[in-house]
Amino acid sequence: MPNTDPPRADIDALIDAVIDREGRYVNHPADRGGATCWGITEAVARAQGYAGTMRDLPRDEAAAIYRCLYWRRPGFDRVALRAPAIAAELFDTGVNMGTAVAAGFLQRALNALNRAARDYPDIAVDRAVGPRTLAALDGFLRTRGTAGETVLLRAMEALQGERYIALAERRPSQEAFLYGWLANRIGPG
Repeated sequence: MPNTDPPRADIDALIDAVIDREGRYVNHPADRGGATCWGITEAVARAQGYAGTMRDLPRDEAAAIYRCLYWRRPGFDRVALRAPAIAAELFDTGVNMGTAVAAGFLQRALNALNRAARDYPDIAVDRAVGPRTLAALDGFLRTRGTAGETVLLRAMEALQGERYIALAERRPSQEAFLYGWLANRIGPG
């Protein structure tokens, strides 16, 4: 399989930014993910073969997990070849909310922005980046150009922000995280 990552420094920079933002070991009582290190939950680390204590998860192992599970596996590397800012948003949202949620935001936004399927056909919101999602993205970018990438990004961030607020409304314990999510996960950063 060919390497479809953008230039290495770009994906490394995205991973480094997430790791820096997530920080070292955390085990906040309101975090349903439990203990994390570098933003990697214990369940994810174990599923990837890490057997040590979470406090000792090596940074390079966390980076390898991000590259595999949150970049290549969901196909965000293929999005990066077309729209780097959208891929960066998918990656960051995928880390925080799950890659399927991030892909669903992209699909919903593409459907809403296709002018009643005049620019390209609607796609299923199956929460996976596949050939139809990539074709819709290509159609959107062909129609709207590089300025369209900014609008698509704003639409995805609007969906993300709404989800954060709904989560805090449903589970008041999550209000502990809402300010940080809105400050650090939405918009320029």
